[in-house]
Amino acid sequence: VQLRESGGGLVQAGGSLRPSCAASGFTYETFCLSWFRQAPGKEREFVSSISASGVDHYVDSVRGRFTISRDNLKKTLYLQMNSLKPEDTTMYYCAADWNGWCSGSQDGWGQGTLVNVSS
Repeated sequence: VQLRESGGGLVQAGGSLRPSCAASGFTYETFCLSWFRQAPGKEREFVSSISASGVDHYVDSVRGRFTISRDNLKKTLYLQMNSLKPEDTTMYYCAADWNGWCSGSQDGWGQGTLVNVSS
């Protein structure tokens, strides 16, 4: 499982970003894919997931602002982030779970992309 994030960056509060995660080395369309985030000194936090069948889930703090999507032909995962807040600032990681229905156990991680929201 190989995952590589990109598309993070610096944005003002209220702005938008769309990080992406390119995948290779596995049968992408059968895996559950997720986004997590982790600030220095804090535990990794679940942000959103999308199952192989397209069912999505979000942590309460981002529901209504973030949208997860996947392109099985391009083997790419996206996270559309709107109405960004300074508290969204941290590293964002994508992850893959061979259980297409999203078991919560991850089989691979990307290296992360930094999202920095200025107030």
